[in-house]
Amino acid sequence: MNIELSDLLTIALTLAVSIVVCFAMTPLVRSFAVRVGAVDVPKDNRRMHDHPIPRQGGLAIFLGFLMAVVLFADLDRQVQGILLGSVIIVTVGAIDDIVPLPALLKFAVQIAAAGVAVAFGVRFEFIANPIFWSDTRYIYFGAWSIPITIFWIVGITNSINLIDGLDGLACGVSAISSLSFLVISLVLEQVNVAILLAAILGACLGFIPYNLNPAKIFMGDTGALLLGYILSTVSVIGLFKFYAIISFAVPLLALALPIFDTSFAIIRRLLKGQNPMSPDRGHLHHRLIDMGLSQKQAVAVLYSISAVLGLSAVLIATSGEMKALMLVLAFSVAIIIGIALLKSHDDKVLEKKEQESQTEATAMEKEPHSEEAEKENEDREG
Repeated sequence: MNIELSDLLTIALTLAVSIVVCFAMTPLVRSFAVRVGAVDVPKDNRRMHDHPIPRQGGLAIFLGFLMAVVLFADLDRQVQGILLGSVIIVTVGAIDDIVPLPALLKFAVQIAAAGVAVAFGVRFEFIANPIFWSDTRYIYFGAWSIPITIFWIVGITNSINLIDGLDGLACGVSAISSLSFLVISLVLEQVNVAILLAAILGACLGFIPYNLNPAKIFMGDTGALLLGYILSTVSVIGLFKFYAIISFAVPLLALALPIFDTSFAIIRRLLKGQNPMSPDRGHLHHRLIDMGLSQKQAVAVLYSISAVLGLSAVLIATSGEMKALMLVLAFSVAIIIGIALLKSHDDKVLEKKEQESQTEATAMEKEPHSEEAEKENEDREG
């Protein structure tokens, strides 16, 4: 790593400014959210809070990010596209936090925002060939670069939004992913990418004191969609341009937790014949809560998983492929064991519910007989 001291200072200032701006603006945004009616009222069993909490905290995250980027980043064409697209994302998210919008409309706006970034040069031109024994070093996408890039941006944008189910979860996971990406961009000497990542990392760190359990404010769709959009677009202009054999695995590993949770949710809903975008209580954080963990414990577990995956991504990027693969292998074994425990727990819960249902049914069958016996005793006494 041969980054100049002045560049490191700029990155540090970017981080500091975004933290301070976001931390200072969050109380103001909270008051604004209450005033405009952007409040999350618990109305189903998916929600973990028991009282109304203001949302739209993503506005503070956006202000911290925007201020830092404008002050310190090189506003080239790609960065301009990312900023313009983020304005679109924040606008639709802020409206949705006040008046729920149709899912198809939000999805269309996300595609449009991704299209804006692509139009400004944020796109996959090629990736390193994962088939390392092939003579072809790189896979060029050609005309397919546009739909593939849009699919990636929209997918990651929604994946961060879908894990936003516990206090501090989406913000913390995004901060861990941002930190992983930041370290990798420093190793690759991508200064402007590092500045963008420092800005979004600082915004997350400035917001999370208000968002940890018990949360004073939620980031809402405004923040969750913004974080997913920034991470996805920055990974395109930065990490996917890393000319290494397994470079494609770096961003995938760093974002593996939200990617896995979203993919599993879509598959689960399709197998049940449900709309893949319909909400349910089957996400990883819901399962951890159902296992008996508290919100803080469940978030800590998912933070740990995200940190291990982020560390694996950093090891790969720093030429430690074997160490990273061993770490991922060990972690995969742990995940398999965890899934087995989850399944075992679900089976026990289901068995317990069946036993309770049988007990209730038996009790209901006995009640009429006991009433008839009491009536006969009364007749005899009479």
